[in-house]
Amino acid sequence: MFRRVMLLIFILSLASGLLTGCGSRAAATSTDHDLKMAPMSMLPDEVKSAPAVTQQAYQFAVANPDVTQHIPCYCGCGALGHTSNYSCYVESVDAAGKPKFDGHALGCSICVDITQDAMRLTKEGKSPQAIKLYVDKTYSQYGPSNMK
Repeated sequence: MFRRVMLLIFILSLASGLLTGCGSRAAATSTDHDLKMAPMSMLPDEVKSAPAVTQQAYQFAVANPDVTQHIPCYCGCGALGHTSNYSCYVESVDAAGKPKFDGHALGCSICVDITQDAMRLTKEGKSPQAIKLYVDKTYSQYGPSNMK
């Protein structure tokens, strides 16, 4: 009887250890790359009252111009003078580094979807060039690129 109890405890301990090990590896890979995000306090009121995915897209675009300036948008906003996904969110930046926001992405799901994909791919450790290739392949069906 004692041997059976000890065997059962051993088997349960072994199973528990294996399950714990799998869980910790999965958690580690999902947070390998944290995203830089601009604080909500710097965003205009229209953005603060927008859906969460749009707020996050603005926060990411502002904090990561090194990514969003190198990926295109395919919503047709090139006709508005936009030259990248970044310009769907930021019209200009003054000498002090303060952005003047563009409200275009507030009403454009393609802009936001592209940025959400860029966020996901950045978190996965992809380069801006790899993100651009993904965006080109995925969104070119919707219209012309706004990058020349």
